[in-house]
Amino acid sequence: MRRLPYPGGSTSPSRVSHFWVPIQVGPRGGARSEPLEALVDTGSTYTWVAREVLEALGVEPQRERPFLLADGRLVQYPMAWVQITLEGTEQPTIVVFAPTGSEPILGVVTLEEFGLAVDPVNERLISVPGLAKGAGLDEALITERLNLVYGSQPSETDEGLREIQRAVIARSEW
Repeated sequence: MRRLPYPGGSTSPSRVSHFWVPIQVGPRGGARSEPLEALVDTGSTYTWVAREVLEALGVEPQRERPFLLADGRLVQYPMAWVQITLEGTEQPTIVVFAPTGSEPILGVVTLEEFGLAVDPVNERLISVPGLAKGAGLDEALITERLNLVYGSQPSETDEGLREIQRAVIARSEW
């Protein structure tokens, strides 16, 4: 992804990538769904879909929750359970009714429910094993298990997978 310079000619020091993935969203138990391109956002707890899209599908709010926005405001938004299809798998997830006209956002709760992580270097989602906190796994055993998942040790050029490996090892040390 090519980044354009910010005003004044400088580019962002952030190495965070932005990419979109195809999803389908529909009501639980419903026959209809809506194909969308969702921005993958690991800074968003939940998946967000524009209110008008959810209402057109017959999805009704089930509860409200406060959200802290990037500009510091605390705002209440309605939420509901929907069926979502991602990477060929369909299952329920909770979504936020985003303001009208908002871009769909795929948040970390949905990613974790699907057993997916973000590979920002290659701008893709990858399957990751679930973690059992406090399971007493050592680094060698974690590496062995990850090798089973990916078929081999991540190559030196696959920095995204190596970063995930480091994160799994760090999480196991909690």
